[in-house]
Amino acid sequence: MTMKISFELSDSDLNFFRKALKQSREAVHDAEESEIIEAVSDVLNGIRRNEPLPDFVGKRIPQLESFISMLTDDEWQLPEVDRERLLATFVYFADPEDILPDDIPVIGYLDDVIIIELVVRELHHVRIAYDDFCQFRNEFDEANGKDVDPVIRRDRIDRQRQKLHQRMQRRSAQQKKSELW
Repeated sequence: MTMKISFELSDSDLNFFRKALKQSREAVHDAEESEIIEAVSDVLNGIRRNEPLPDFVGKRIPQLESFISMLTDDEWQLPEVDRERLLATFVYFADPEDILPDDIPVIGYLDDVIIIELVVRELHHVRIAYDDFCQFRNEFDEANGKDVDPVIRRDRIDRQRQKLHQRMQRRSAQQKKSELW
């Protein structure tokens, strides 16, 4: 038997979580990116070892893994502002003593999930652009094989990345503008 519990977060509630994320962003400036990625990977591995997970946590793990891929993909070159946003999310998620301590059964990751959802919404267009980039790169590599001139490959990948970066920035700006109305 399943039970559905839903609740609504007010603007004030969301601002509370945005403030917590902002504090994590400030911590990002003092930490090495590789250390943050390693820490969040360790937390994800620990979470997987403690299965079964609450579904609301398990469903977010692929999103975090996708974010890690975006950060570590050298050909994607995620813009700095988005890098900082993801790193701040990782710092928050990897902190076991955040708003709700992670060792509280069932609900310990609830605040982490809220933070992840905020970032997923903020970076919606970035994630779609990255998915399109990966698809383009895979199709290009499959169509051209290993014998393609590396300069040509790099040029095509660079042009596609630039085009997708422009698209995601344009769409993100449009989304922010529509939210203000």
